[in-house]
This record gives sequence, structure tokens and C-alpha cells, in this order.
Amino acid sequence: MLLDTDVLMDVALARPDFGPNSRALIEWCQHAPQTAAVAWHTMSNLFYLLGAARSSSFARLFLGHLLEFAIVASGGTESVRHALTMRMNDFENALQVAAAISIDAEFIVTRNIGDYRGSVIPVLTPRNFLLQFARQK
Repeated sequence: MLLDTDVLMDVALARPDFGPNSRALIEWCQHAPQTAAVAWHTMSNLFYLLGAARSSSFARLFLGHLLEFAIVASGGTESVRHALTMRMNDFENALQVAAAISIDAEFIVTRNIGDYRGSVIPVLTPRNFLLQFARQK
């Protein structure tokens, strides 16, 4: 699965509305190493957002911990070209889809299902992923 930035931000910032499901998803991923991935550009986005919200040292710690169980889906020229052809309103989400395609992800896990209309990769919320798959491991 590819984890969208919003899920990771929910965990990092302990957001009360969304954090519990996102945290449970991350805990599941920690017990199933290499099943989760993040897009390469998510790393810089997270560093910037977490640095602004907390501190750069917090951002470094969070990213380091993330790399203990998740892989980074690399992007390149062809991935960006592919993202440019997608019929999606948000280019950043198209980059997420391109990253998911590059690693043959089965799902993108995000809170913002509506933002992924037009995705060729199925999308699930953290809650729906946990309901459908967490008990299978």
C-alpha cells in the first residue's frame, strides 16, 4: 500500500479526529514491514510540514522512524510524465498515484478519497483498510 501524506500527518500531529485510525494503521504496518510505502515527494512534504508545525528535529525523527518499516517509492521523469496525463484535479495526488503504480501498490490509503477520483489504483481510508485487512495478518 502507498500511504498518503495526510495519514502520516494525522499520526505525527496526533490529530484527535483522524489520528486513532491512522495510528492503528501505522501500528499494523510496523508489524508487517515492507508492506507500506510512501512517495518520494512525501518525504520532503512531511519534513516541511512537520518542521513548520513542530521542529526540524521532530521531522527528522519522524521520517527516520517511518523508514524503519516503510519503503520509499522513487519517482523519475516517466512517473512525472505519467502523472501529468492523469485526469485528476490535484497534481500532488497524481504524483501519489504514479508512485503507487511504480511499486505495483494494491491500494492508496488516504483520508481524502474524493481527491483520488480518476485514480487507477483503488483508495481506502485507514479505517476501511483496517476493517478489511488488519485481521488477515
